[in-house]
Amino acid sequence: MIELAENRYGKSRVRLMKVIRHDHGHDLRDWTVQVLLTGDFDTAHTLGDNSKILPTDTMKNTVYSIARSSKATSMEEYAKELADFLLGRNPQVSSASVHVESTMWKRLTVDGKPHPSAFMRGSDELQTTTVERVPGGAFHILSGLENLVVLKTANSAFEGYIKDSLTTLKETNDRLFGTAVSAEWRYTASDLDFDAVRATIRETMLRTFANHDSKSVQQTLYAMAESALEEMTEIDNINITMPNKHCLLVDLSQFGQDNPNQIFVPTDEPHGYIQARVRRTL
Repeated sequence: MIELAENRYGKSRVRLMKVIRHDHGHDLRDWTVQVLLTGDFDTAHTLGDNSKILPTDTMKNTVYSIARSSKATSMEEYAKELADFLLGRNPQVSSASVHVESTMWKRLTVDGKPHPSAFMRGSDELQTTTVERVPGGAFHILSGLENLVVLKTANSAFEGYIKDSLTTLKETNDRLFGTAVSAEWRYTASDLDFDAVRATIRETMLRTFANHDSKSVQQTLYAMAESALEEMTEIDNINITMPNKHCLLVDLSQFGQDNPNQIFVPTDEPHGYIQARVRRTL
């Protein structure tokens, strides 16, 4: 016997830019949206019956239509509106999942003042959220960030590790520590000032990274997660990934020069990969 175990479908990589116009200037949102629906779609697979299929092109149009009518400023609130709209119109859908990625834009400073309507691209960091709901159920909201690239030039060491016949790495108590942080946290409620919570979590982790006397990437990762949970009771766990982006000390001795931790070769590959989920205990 063969049966369809599970399925879902939707529209991905829907690019959306929204300008919110005020008398004093403009705000800019640059979002990439994915919509995924789960539901009674079995006969579309087994019989080619499309009578319960909402076209993904319609989903794309819905992304833009809801954005036009929405007063939401946070990704989370917008995603909640979009999920509810799709659930309300499609009784065959058992759950709707909306994932949003936000690209960083910074307001230009001109003649020492923030310009009201001119922007520049920030880093490659993305702000993210995934909002899922079943009809009549509670919202499940996971938010986070990706590719937050940071580096510190002091207070980073790596010593006391296992050494065997294949170990060539030298111990150091003074190394460069570069990484691209990705983090995802779960909210304890669905009615929050999501932008404010996000900003506090981000700034708390950055402050910890900068000030932490690091003995390893693992120790700093845990300290960042711990500080976020202590600062914000609105989240109950956080998952952080921190690749170790190596900066290798250059040997200048063949040129008759010393190198007192000043000249490095930055390299992305291969890199260490450190990940942990830290949660609040019951």
